Amino acid sequence: MQRLRLRPSSAPAALALALSLAFGASAHAQSLQEVYEAARGYDASYLAARALLESAQYRTEQAKALNRPSVGLQVQGARTTADTPYSSTRSTDTNSVSAGLSASQSLYNKANSATIDQAEKSLAISRADFEAAEQDLIVRVAQAYFDVLAAQDALATTRANKTFISEQLASAKRNFEVGTATITDTREAQARFDLATAQEIAAENDLRTKSIALDQLVGRSGVSPKGLAVPVVLPPVQPPVVDEWVLRADSEHPVVRKATLGLDVARLETEKARAGHLPTVTLNGSVGKSRVSTSGDLAAPPFSFDASGTGTNTSIGVTLQMPLFAGYAIQNRVKETLSLEEKSRNDLEAARRGVAQGTRQAFFGVQSGQAQVKALEAAESSSQLALEATQLGYKVGVRVNLDVLNAQTQLFSTRRDLAKARYDVLVGSLRLRQAAGLLKPEDVTALNQLLAR
Repeated sequence: MQRLRLRPSSAPAALALALSLAFGASAHAQSLQEVYEAARGYDASYLAARALLESAQYRTEQAKALNRPSVGLQVQGARTTADTPYSSTRSTDTNSVSAGLSASQSLYNKANSATIDQAEKSLAISRADFEAAEQDLIVRVAQAYFDVLAAQDALATTRANKTFISEQLASAKRNFEVGTATITDTREAQARFDLATAQEIAAENDLRTKSIALDQLVGRSGVSPKGLAVPVVLPPVQPPVVDEWVLRADSEHPVVRKATLGLDVARLETEKARAGHLPTVTLNGSVGKSRVSTSGDLAAPPFSFDASGTGTNTSIGVTLQMPLFAGYAIQNRVKETLSLEEKSRNDLEAARRGVAQGTRQAFFGVQSGQAQVKALEAAESSSQLALEATQLGYKVGVRVNLDVLNAQTQLFSTRRDLAKARYDVLVGSLRLRQAAGLLKPEDVTALNQLLAR
């Protein structure tokens, strides 16, 4: 590759060139909403959670069948041959065909009712699990999306920094050749240029790695995210009080709802165990029809006979079953479920405490990130002024080449950190809503409005 020596007046053009290299595919860039929709149809974890929710719906319907009637059909055909030479009937042949319907309906079964209630609670738990999986997918997509943008910004600033250092290196060499600078300036600039080259290689590899992760998440190749719209305006945290977030998390977070439902299931299990002492009442009924034909030989005249006929039978009744003694199994089962109920109660309390802590941490993390963004924006402006002053001082001889290099490095590092901090705030806002259990697909749409059109 040939190295191009750029004059100081071409510095803005160099920065524009570096940015164009980093965002060359922006014309075909995908928005966050498009990437999220693609991930919903490809991500294995999300699809597995959705399939589990669908299976839970069918499992609930299976449980509801306990209180529904059951009907069965029975058809039977038989042929019986008997030889009795020492009796008055020496042999007989009997053919019989029967068909019948039987049905049963539970009238009272406390255990079945508790089982159905448990199945409905389990369905609600599966919905909470699916909601948590959906929230996790949103955060993972946003994190991968903005990781690529941050890597692109880092590569762009690294290349721009390298371009400016190459100009400073060329200037130092010219000044050394004409005798207005020492070899030290040239060697310092060369060292910074070599370091910038290594940083560029690392930034390229980091961008490649982050792009692969995003492609893998959505099942597409060459995904190119859209950058933030300029000027960048980060949305404030609403509501601005952390206790309001914690209060909503305590009632709406999927983990808390799941733990609450788990306690309800445990209570129903205790109720079902106590139902072992209660009677069950079942309504039974059947209707059937049969045809029997019999023929045989007799020892006395008329020596043979042949008879046939049909019959109908119906029955209806109520069965009462009352347990009397089961070897203390029911009593011990009740004690076991009471202990498990206490465990579920403590699991719920632990879930509430964990969610409250996570929500507070996420809230203060977003607040800290926003303050950091403001500080870096001020630092960027100050670093720009410092670089301009240092360059002027270098021209009049009161500053050395190393001072200019340091000022340039500080400016580009600040720009890189500022871009990364903005992306962290946006992802942090999603994590805050996830920590509070409020994250919805609509939040992706709202965040998508901040991207360039």
